[in-house]
Amino acid sequence: MKTFLRAGALGLLLAAGAMSAAEAAADPPAAETLFRATTLNLAAVGEVKAAPDMASIGLGVTTQARTAAQALADNAARMGQVMAALKAAGVAARDIRTSGLTLNAQYAYEQGQAPRLTGYQAANQLSVTVHDLTRLGAAVDATVGAGANQVNGISFGLADPTAAENAAREQAVHTLQAKADLYARATGYRVSRLVSLSEGAASEGPRPPMPMMAMARAQKAETSVAPGELDVRVDVAAVYELAR
Repeated sequence: MKTFLRAGALGLLLAAGAMSAAEAAADPPAAETLFRATTLNLAAVGEVKAAPDMASIGLGVTTQARTAAQALADNAARMGQVMAALKAAGVAARDIRTSGLTLNAQYAYEQGQAPRLTGYQAANQLSVTVHDLTRLGAAVDATVGAGANQVNGISFGLADPTAAENAAREQAVHTLQAKADLYARATGYRVSRLVSLSEGAASEGPRPPMPMMAMARAQKAETSVAPGELDVRVDVAAVYELAR
Protein backbone atom coordinates (compact mmCIF):
# COMPACT_ATOMS: atom_id res chain seq x y z
CA MET A 1 0.00 0.00 0.00
CA LYS A 2 2.80 2.42 0.87
CA THR A 3 4.58 1.58 -2.38
CA PHE A 4 1.41 2.29 -4.36
CA LEU A 5 1.03 5.72 -2.69
CA ARG A 6 4.60 6.67 -3.51
CA ALA A 7 4.17 5.67 -7.14
CA GLY A 8 0.91 7.59 -7.33
CA ALA A 9 2.58 10.69 -5.90
CA LEU A 10 5.43 10.34 -8.36
CA GLY A 11 2.96 10.04 -11.22
CA LEU A 12 1.26 13.24 -10.12
CA LEU A 13 4.59 15.06 -9.95
CA LEU A 14 5.58 13.87 -13.41
CA ALA A 15 2.24 14.95 -14.80
CA ALA A 16 2.61 18.38 -13.21
CA GLY A 17 6.12 18.65 -14.65
CA ALA A 18 4.89 17.70 -18.10
CA MET A 19 2.10 20.29 -17.86
CA SER A 20 4.57 23.03 -16.88
CA ALA A 21 6.84 22.13 -19.79
CA ALA A 22 3.89 22.21 -22.18
CA GLU A 23 2.81 25.58 -20.87
CA ALA A 24 6.36 26.94 -21.19
CA ALA A 25 6.55 25.70 -24.79
CA ALA A 26 3.20 27.29 -25.61
CA ASP A 27 4.12 30.69 -24.07
CA PRO A 28 7.90 31.26 -24.33
CA PRO A 29 9.47 34.14 -22.37
CA ALA A 30 9.55 37.56 -24.02
CA ALA A 31 13.36 37.52 -24.17
CA GLU A 32 13.29 34.22 -26.09
CA THR A 33 10.69 35.59 -28.49
CA LEU A 34 12.83 38.65 -29.13
CA PHE A 35 15.86 36.46 -29.70
CA ARG A 36 14.04 34.53 -32.43
CA ALA A 37 12.93 37.78 -34.14
CA THR A 38 15.09 39.64 -36.64
CA THR A 39 16.00 42.92 -34.97
CA LEU A 40 18.03 45.97 -35.87
CA ASN A 41 19.93 48.01 -33.26
CA LEU A 42 20.70 51.58 -34.29
CA ALA A 43 21.94 54.84 -32.78
CA ALA A 44 21.70 58.40 -34.03
CA VAL A 45 22.54 61.94 -33.00
CA GLY A 46 20.37 65.02 -33.29
CA GLU A 47 22.18 68.34 -33.20
CA VAL A 48 20.87 71.88 -33.65
CA LYS A 49 22.36 75.32 -33.18
CA ALA A 50 20.89 77.91 -30.84
CA ALA A 51 21.85 81.45 -29.92
CA PRO A 52 22.73 81.69 -26.20
CA ASP A 53 20.65 84.00 -24.03
CA MET A 54 22.75 83.99 -20.85
CA ALA A 55 26.36 84.00 -19.76
CA SER A 56 28.31 83.09 -16.63
CA ILE A 57 31.47 84.94 -15.69
CA GLY A 58 33.97 84.49 -12.89
CA LEU A 59 35.11 87.64 -11.09
CA GLY A 60 37.47 88.04 -8.18
CA VAL A 61 39.25 90.45 -5.84
CA THR A 62 42.68 89.65 -4.45
CA THR A 63 44.28 91.87 -1.79
CA GLN A 64 47.49 91.72 0.18
CA ALA A 65 48.40 93.27 3.57
CA ARG A 66 50.86 92.75 6.40
CA THR A 67 48.18 91.29 8.69
CA ALA A 68 45.41 88.80 8.01
CA ALA A 69 42.77 91.13 9.39
CA GLN A 70 43.85 93.99 7.15
CA ALA A 71 43.95 91.76 4.05
CA LEU A 72 40.39 90.58 4.73
CA ALA A 73 39.15 94.11 5.49
CA ASP A 74 40.63 95.52 2.28
CA ASN A 75 39.17 92.64 0.33
CA ALA A 76 35.70 93.08 1.83
CA ALA A 77 35.69 96.79 1.00
CA ARG A 78 36.68 96.26 -2.63
CA MET A 79 34.31 93.32 -3.09
CA GLY A 80 31.48 95.45 -1.75
CA GLN A 81 32.22 98.00 -4.48
CA VAL A 82 32.31 95.25 -7.12
CA MET A 83 28.95 93.86 -6.07
CA ALA A 84 27.44 97.35 -6.05
CA ALA A 85 28.75 97.90 -9.59
CA LEU A 86 27.19 94.63 -10.74
CA LYS A 87 23.80 95.58 -9.34
CA ALA A 88 24.05 99.03 -10.90
CA ALA A 89 24.73 97.30 -14.24
CA GLY A 90 21.42 95.45 -13.96
CA VAL A 91 22.58 92.13 -12.47
CA ALA A 92 20.07 90.79 -9.94
CA ALA A 93 21.27 89.81 -6.47
CA ARG A 94 20.11 86.20 -7.03
CA ASP A 95 22.54 85.97 -9.97
CA ILE A 96 25.60 86.83 -7.85
CA ARG A 97 27.08 83.96 -5.86
CA THR A 98 30.29 83.67 -3.83
CA SER A 99 32.23 80.72 -5.25
CA GLY A 100 35.44 80.95 -3.25
CA LEU A 101 37.04 82.72 -0.29
CA THR A 102 40.64 82.14 0.79
CA LEU A 103 43.21 83.67 3.12
CA ASN A 104 46.83 82.56 2.81
CA ALA A 105 50.05 83.56 4.52
CA GLN A 106 52.79 84.81 2.18
CA TYR A 107 56.44 83.90 2.72
CA ALA A 108 59.78 84.96 1.29
CA TYR A 109 62.24 82.14 0.64
CA GLU A 110 65.99 82.70 0.68
CA GLN A 111 68.63 80.02 0.31
CA GLY A 112 69.94 78.75 3.64
CA GLN A 113 67.35 80.62 5.68
CA ALA A 114 64.02 79.79 7.21
CA PRO A 115 60.93 81.09 5.35
CA ARG A 116 60.11 84.69 6.36
CA LEU A 117 56.48 85.79 6.77
CA THR A 118 55.85 88.84 4.57
CA GLY A 119 52.08 89.24 4.88
CA TYR A 120 48.73 87.74 3.95
CA GLN A 121 46.73 87.40 0.76
CA ALA A 122 42.91 87.34 0.72
CA ALA A 123 40.95 86.26 -2.35
CA ASN A 124 37.20 86.40 -2.93
CA GLN A 125 35.64 84.85 -6.06
CA LEU A 126 32.18 85.48 -7.53
CA SER A 127 30.18 83.51 -10.05
CA VAL A 128 27.91 85.93 -11.92
CA THR A 129 25.07 85.11 -14.31
CA VAL A 130 24.11 87.77 -16.86
CA HIS A 131 20.78 87.36 -18.69
CA ASP A 132 21.03 90.48 -20.87
CA LEU A 133 23.99 89.79 -23.13
CA THR A 134 23.89 93.31 -24.57
CA ARG A 135 25.03 94.58 -21.16
CA LEU A 136 27.67 91.93 -20.50
CA GLY A 137 30.69 93.94 -21.65
CA ALA A 138 29.60 96.98 -19.67
CA ALA A 139 29.08 94.85 -16.56
CA VAL A 140 32.60 93.45 -16.81
CA ASP A 141 34.11 96.91 -17.29
CA ALA A 142 32.15 98.25 -14.32
CA THR A 143 33.44 95.54 -12.01
CA VAL A 144 37.05 96.05 -13.06
CA GLY A 145 36.63 99.77 -12.51
CA ALA A 146 35.19 99.07 -9.06
CA GLY A 147 38.17 97.00 -7.96
CA ALA A 148 37.93 93.49 -9.44
CA ASN A 149 41.41 92.38 -10.45
CA GLN A 150 40.54 88.85 -11.60
CA VAL A 151 38.21 88.00 -14.50
CA ASN A 152 38.57 84.27 -14.97
CA GLY A 153 36.49 83.58 -18.05
CA ILE A 154 33.06 83.40 -19.57
CA SER A 155 30.73 80.65 -20.73
CA PHE A 156 27.43 80.92 -22.59
CA GLY A 157 24.24 78.92 -22.17
CA LEU A 158 20.47 78.73 -22.57
CA ALA A 159 18.12 79.70 -19.77
CA ASP A 160 15.56 77.21 -21.12
CA PRO A 161 17.04 74.63 -23.52
CA THR A 162 13.74 72.71 -23.94
CA ALA A 163 12.88 73.96 -27.45
CA ALA A 164 16.38 73.34 -28.79
CA GLU A 165 16.55 69.88 -27.18
CA ASN A 166 13.16 68.90 -28.63
CA ALA A 167 14.29 69.97 -32.10
CA ALA A 168 17.41 67.83 -31.67
CA ARG A 169 15.26 64.88 -30.54
CA GLU A 170 13.04 65.11 -33.63
CA GLN A 171 16.10 65.27 -35.86
CA ALA A 172 17.60 62.21 -34.16
CA VAL A 173 14.38 60.18 -34.51
CA HIS A 174 14.07 61.05 -38.21
CA THR A 175 17.67 59.96 -38.70
CA LEU A 176 16.98 56.69 -36.87
CA GLN A 177 13.92 55.94 -39.00
CA ALA A 178 15.80 56.69 -42.23
CA LYS A 179 18.62 54.36 -41.15
CA ALA A 180 16.18 51.60 -40.26
CA ASP A 181 14.41 51.84 -43.63
CA LEU A 182 17.73 51.80 -45.47
CA TYR A 183 19.05 48.72 -43.66
CA ALA A 184 15.74 46.92 -44.09
CA ARG A 185 15.67 47.50 -47.85
CA ALA A 186 19.34 46.54 -48.22
CA THR A 187 18.76 43.21 -46.50
CA GLY A 188 15.44 42.35 -48.10
CA TYR A 189 13.30 43.10 -45.06
CA ARG A 190 10.82 45.77 -44.02
CA VAL A 191 10.50 47.54 -40.67
CA SER A 192 7.73 45.81 -38.74
CA ARG A 193 7.71 47.84 -35.51
CA LEU A 194 9.73 49.92 -33.10
CA VAL A 195 10.64 47.70 -30.15
CA SER A 196 12.40 50.24 -27.90
CA LEU A 197 13.75 53.77 -27.91
CA SER A 198 16.24 55.23 -25.43
CA GLU A 199 17.88 58.62 -25.01
CA GLY A 200 21.20 59.71 -23.63
CA ALA A 201 21.68 62.96 -21.74
CA ALA A 202 21.13 66.10 -23.79
CA SER A 203 24.08 68.47 -23.84
CA GLU A 204 25.10 71.91 -24.95
CA GLY A 205 28.34 71.91 -26.87
CA PRO A 206 31.09 73.42 -24.73
CA ARG A 207 32.45 76.81 -25.70
CA PRO A 208 36.03 77.49 -24.56
CA PRO A 209 36.10 80.15 -21.84
CA MET A 210 37.09 83.55 -23.22
CA PRO A 211 40.15 85.18 -21.59
CA MET A 212 38.24 88.23 -20.40
CA MET A 213 41.11 89.70 -18.39
CA ALA A 214 43.30 89.86 -21.48
CA MET A 215 40.45 91.51 -23.39
CA ALA A 216 39.97 94.09 -20.66
CA ARG A 217 43.66 95.02 -20.73
CA ALA A 218 43.88 95.17 -24.50
CA GLN A 219 40.85 97.40 -25.09
CA LYS A 220 40.33 100.96 -23.93
CA ALA A 221 36.72 101.06 -25.12
CA GLU A 222 33.91 98.91 -23.70
CA THR A 223 34.79 95.23 -23.64
CA SER A 224 33.15 93.55 -26.64
CA VAL A 225 31.69 90.05 -26.37
CA ALA A 226 30.56 87.77 -29.23
CA PRO A 227 28.17 85.03 -28.00
CA GLY A 228 28.05 83.09 -31.29
CA GLU A 229 25.94 79.91 -31.27
CA LEU A 230 25.69 76.79 -29.11
CA ASP A 231 25.48 73.20 -30.37
CA VAL A 232 22.63 71.36 -28.62
CA ARG A 233 22.97 67.58 -28.98
CA VAL A 234 20.78 64.59 -28.13
CA ASP A 235 21.86 60.94 -28.51
CA VAL A 236 19.20 58.27 -29.10
CA ALA A 237 19.23 54.51 -29.68
CA ALA A 238 16.48 52.21 -30.91
CA VAL A 239 15.68 48.56 -31.59
CA TYR A 240 13.50 47.77 -34.62
CA GLU A 241 11.91 44.45 -35.50
CA LEU A 242 12.18 43.45 -39.15
CA ALA A 243 9.90 41.21 -41.19
CA ARG A 244 9.87 39.72 -44.69
